[in-house]
Amino acid sequence: MKPEIKRYGELIRDYAKKNYKDCFRAPDGRLKHRFIVPGSCYSDSLWDWDSWLTNLALRKISGAENIAEYEKGCILNFLDHTDACGAIPVFITPEDTAFTIYPGVKNIHKPCLAQHALFVARENGDAEWLREKFGLFLKHIGWYDKNCLHESGLYVWLDDFAIGVDNDPCTFYRPEKSSASLFLNCLMYRELLAIAELAGLLSLPTVTDEYTARAEALCSAIQECMWDERDGIFYNADAGLLPVDKTALLHSGCPRHWSTVIQRIEVWACFLPMWAGIATPEQAERMVKEHLLNERTFAAPFGVRTLSKMEKMYAVIKSGNPSCWLGPIWGISNYMVFEGLCNYGYLTEARELAEKTVTLFGKDIEKCGEMHEYYDPESGEGVNNPGFQNWNFLSLNMLEWLEAL
Repeated sequence: MKPEIKRYGELIRDYAKKNYKDCFRAPDGRLKHRFIVPGSCYSDSLWDWDSWLTNLALRKISGAENIAEYEKGCILNFLDHTDACGAIPVFITPEDTAFTIYPGVKNIHKPCLAQHALFVARENGDAEWLREKFGLFLKHIGWYDKNCLHESGLYVWLDDFAIGVDNDPCTFYRPEKSSASLFLNCLMYRELLAIAELAGLLSLPTVTDEYTARAEALCSAIQECMWDERDGIFYNADAGLLPVDKTALLHSGCPRHWSTVIQRIEVWACFLPMWAGIATPEQAERMVKEHLLNERTFAAPFGVRTLSKMEKMYAVIKSGNPSCWLGPIWGISNYMVFEGLCNYGYLTEARELAEKTVTLFGKDIEKCGEMHEYYDPESGEGVNNPGFQNWNFLSLNMLEWLEAL
């Protein structure tokens, strides 16, 4: 390992060991179980994909005692707040939930709760604690099927509320139910597989078969609607087309035969089919060589820009509500792209991205004594929310991988 990477890695490890307990919370108010928080301005809130991915990192911290109670508690708190239709809030605070803070039909917990539960079950060698509430995972998917499943076989966001990648221009300010997001659909693909595996651990073979088949069908829809052979990359899809009226004279001679239209906007989520295992080896090769390594678009000194620098919407802005995903480097996007590279054997590229990420966080800790929520791609300077921990700790997973090379 390069000496500077080793030094930055030691800074990250020391920081994590001293501060990881800032992510842990005792039961409080509406949250009846222990739970994990992102840190900084999110210090009292349980969030959906944040708690899952932070958990993956916290498992790498030596001496993180009683972590099983906190990771199980995240899942149980969310399941406790599942309504009769299967809706689970995106976040919960001790006093309230997203449902009461933002009333009405809104996006719900992202399809990653079963993935989180599966991770915890694997780490602890036990899935039995999920048996009593396992049906709630199926009900959660049922809500998505009823409210978000498009005729194309893809899933769409209801609106741009709490989509995780806040101002992604493929969804931000777009009409309701028009955004068939790669981020959403790749999460859903992995979620269906996670439910299938959990069902296997609980000896429910019928559920395993059903959800495996559903995952395969979604994979086919993503390939059909979201892969662009011309550009050699997956794109988000516009699902907001008007319905075909077969009784109307207008257009009746040749109505549309397509269910979606590709959105040729390059965002970091274009690489998520590699993280999810959906891309073919040939597709992965084009994505890496033609797009990921292109310094004019995604490749930056400190990782992967969240929006291509060639897009007119590109901006590195300090903002909250929404946080900025218009180009800044985020620890989580670096990590998920890194995992995709590893999945397809691009170890040289994975190593470079891991080193950039360790350097990014190591320099921040060295200079500021803490980490930020997101960063300037060129300078590596923290842009917003000092004290943010969350999935930034996934740099520990990357560091461990580098040490094993």
